[in-house]
Amino acid sequence: MKKGDIVETIDDAIRGAVTKVSGTTITIEDTDGFEFHFEKNELMIVSSSKKLDNAIYDADIESVKREKEIPRRKTSLSVKPKERHAPKFEVDLHIHQLTDSTKGMTNFDMMNLQLDTARKQLEFAIRKRIPKMVFIHGVGEGVLRQELETLLGRYNNIQFYDADYKTYGIGATEVRIFQNIES
Repeated sequence: MKKGDIVETIDDAIRGAVTKVSGTTITIEDTDGFEFHFEKNELMIVSSSKKLDNAIYDADIESVKREKEIPRRKTSLSVKPKERHAPKFEVDLHIHQLTDSTKGMTNFDMMNLQLDTARKQLEFAIRKRIPKMVFIHGVGEGVLRQELETLLGRYNNIQFYDADYKTYGIGATEVRIFQNIES
């Protein structure tokens, strides 16, 4: 080994240029300017260059880092089979969700507000090609449910049925929208 040689330690991840040779003791300087003293048998020659080339050194470090990096699996949200086809679009038709106050509204007015909301949301879902949706209507006396089913029955491209009992109880109707394929 001679002054200017690029060396690397055998046991450590230290690399640098030889700055001084004193018998079997070799002094090296790394790219950050730190000096290290090693015995000759602790080093190996990487290249016999006069100068430590930072670009080569940095490129070598990057290649070693890439080799040592453990490729991580891309994490994705796991969806249970039953949830995979669960509707994502929910419309709550409870009157307190649709208006701040029912003061001055008759039962007829409230029903019309609920049905207008249902119709608008259904039309929106059809336009946006949303395949499934749920109308949450509650239990009550079943008047809203009957009117909702009458409204849904007017559409040819939908199918409706009771929504998942575990999720919604008995006060919800799920709607499946079949999109027209136009060419």
